[in-house]
Amino acid sequence: MNLFLKHIAYAGALSAMCISAAYAKSWTLTPQSSVGFSINSLGLNVVKGNFQEFKATMQFDPDQPKQSSTEFTMQVDSLEVSKPSLKNMIMGEDLFHASRYKTVNFKSTQFKPNGTNRYQVMGQLTLRGVTRPVVFDTTLTPNKGNPNLLDVKSTTVINRSDFGMKKATAGVGEKVNIHLMGQWKTQ
Repeated sequence: MNLFLKHIAYAGALSAMCISAAYAKSWTLTPQSSVGFSINSLGLNVVKGNFQEFKATMQFDPDQPKQSSTEFTMQVDSLEVSKPSLKNMIMGEDLFHASRYKTVNFKSTQFKPNGTNRYQVMGQLTLRGVTRPVVFDTTLTPNKGNPNLLDVKSTTVINRSDFGMKKATAGVGEKVNIHLMGQWKTQ
């Protein structure tokens, strides 16, 4: 009889986990959102870039944030930069090497709550074929005008050379500020 009760308890726990996972919503990043970067050098903003083509999905339930996940793919050749005179250098072999590496990818490994509507989204960033762990400081706020939207602001800083990019190219700084700003829309 005791074994029978254990099986029932196990089945109940498994059902509860499946039910809570079912409440996690699927989200996609709206096309009006901005996925990009900025690089500073000597305290001045040298260049900004935004990917015009990206695919991003997220599984997220604010009541179960640790069960959340997200994935991004950005098309390198869709990159627009604030200083067109630097585009060839940025897309060249020293930096993005766009002719060889067509995408930049991010896949989360953990969402860690960090206060109201705030999370540390940990994951793996792949750039130029090099994969490194990164942490995005992220705010996901329910949109006041539309319950099917989450306003998002997410940032991290990486070193270019950690991903095989040449250091100190034409005065462009080593630190890269990566950002995601916009909205997630439930599917």
